[in-house]
Amino acid sequence: MRFEDILTEVGVFGKFQIISLLILCLPRVILPLHFLLHIFISAVPPHHCAITSGGQIGNLSHEDLHIYIPTEEDGRTSSCEMYSHPQLSNRSKETANSFTVEKCQHGWEYLRSTFTSTTVTEWDLVCDKKGLNQASATFFFIGLTVGSVICGYLSDRFGRRWILLVSFLISTIFGILSALSVSYMMFSLCRMLSGVGLMGMTLISITLALEWTDVSHRTFCGTISSLSWTAGYMLLALLAYLIRDWRWLLLAVTSPCLLAIATWWWVPESARWLLTKQDFVTAHRYLSTCAKMNGKQDFQLKISPEVLQKIVTVECRKYNFWDLVKTHQLRKNTLCLGIMWFGVAFSYYGISFNITSFSLNPFLTHFIFGAIEIPAKIGVFLLLDRIGRKLCQGGSLLTTGVFIALTSLIPTGMENTRSVMAILGKGFSEAAFTIAFLYTAELYPTVLRQTGLGFCSFMSRLGSSLAPLVILLEDVWVFLPHIIFSCMSLISGAAAFLLSETSQVQLPETIQDIEMDRNQAPFTDADRDLSSDSSNRPEDRSMPAESSPNTSHGPETMRHVL
Repeated sequence: MRFEDILTEVGVFGKFQIISLLILCLPRVILPLHFLLHIFISAVPPHHCAITSGGQIGNLSHEDLHIYIPTEEDGRTSSCEMYSHPQLSNRSKETANSFTVEKCQHGWEYLRSTFTSTTVTEWDLVCDKKGLNQASATFFFIGLTVGSVICGYLSDRFGRRWILLVSFLISTIFGILSALSVSYMMFSLCRMLSGVGLMGMTLISITLALEWTDVSHRTFCGTISSLSWTAGYMLLALLAYLIRDWRWLLLAVTSPCLLAIATWWWVPESARWLLTKQDFVTAHRYLSTCAKMNGKQDFQLKISPEVLQKIVTVECRKYNFWDLVKTHQLRKNTLCLGIMWFGVAFSYYGISFNITSFSLNPFLTHFIFGAIEIPAKIGVFLLLDRIGRKLCQGGSLLTTGVFIALTSLIPTGMENTRSVMAILGKGFSEAAFTIAFLYTAELYPTVLRQTGLGFCSFMSRLGSSLAPLVILLEDVWVFLPHIIFSCMSLISGAAAFLLSETSQVQLPETIQDIEMDRNQAPFTDADRDLSSDSSNRPEDRSMPAESSPNTSHGPETMRHVL
């Protein structure tokens, strides 16, 4: 008897699942507020060398600045150099530029019309320190990378619900400390640690929503959860527009974590996970609550904890990351998913962090990048069950790569056209991200689902960590980052086509479910040897096979698994 059969008794998608989904959407709204925050709190405003210590931009006219600051070939004032001695204003530009220049001696003056304060203006992260600015984003994504490994493993070991609370607390504490930072190193360290907590929110919120629903509602839940990310994406543009000081903006985006902590008390533990741990009493309590809220009053009369124990046989042992590669099919899935997730995040954040290279102002560009995700996700919802996960995932990644490549082929003067291509690429990139969470959860069994998502998130954060650093290559050639992002997107799209199709297939519960043929064919002896838990399984029992899109009707021998 599978979990979906039990779920039928308590209601596959009723009031309980809807309330749980809405509560779990709150963490998804919070996530983009932090994941994309670097765009605004570390924005680089126009700047030039300070003429004297404590000088303010605007004290000199643009023409008078040429006495002290050299000009670039395009006519702009140099950002990192100044004349060693003031030049007479009546000298020609060619003559003036021939005088000795040196690096800024008194710091920098910043144009504060767009941002009153950023981490760049706080610690002068320009010129020779330009790399430190992008490194702060990389530090944050390193925290996400570490969190993906730790939180994925711990939530499979100790439960989704408690690790979610720990993630909320870590995100809140270190988010506040980041805003109170007194040095660049303190800021980077606190941002990195807050990333650890945010990663737990990422993994667990989507998994909990999916593990309480049946096959027919998984796509809907995944899409709604993803749309909540889009709401947070656009909300960040509004908050950044209203709050131009980086410290107050950081506090503003951290404050919703307090609301998330308050709503945590109503978050249910995954009954699927509890049954894999043979905690039948707790699982029955949550299932009873679900049945009561969904109007299934006769559940407790039909099924008791003792009945659950008799009809459900589960794997009961500890799992780790090594189990992801011990068997043939899991090994293939893990390799392809790792490549796919790296490319998804690499291209997504490559486009998102590079908003200043397009013709619109950063707030409007960011908002449009978020708004384009809505039709992309609606399209995903309409197509996922019709053409399948594999084609949607691979096709969206390949299309993303094509649009990113087009941005590098369009001449520099056609900035509006380049912006349109980037916006379309962003839409398909987000579609790929939306599918990736759902697809990955369906490719890993319940006993390893969070661990598998943790590994995939680890690869994703490697990609997102490298994206800000690759953007620095625009100093070598302005289109080089676009070419790199495009190539990686195409490679990850090819890897997605090597995965199995999971549309209309019940969630696998055990490793053996993954290794079985998708048509529910019985295990061969070789397959049994490959299964990591073959020596610990109880004896098989016979029962009529359940009806599903991939099974035939009639009695046949099958294993009693969740």
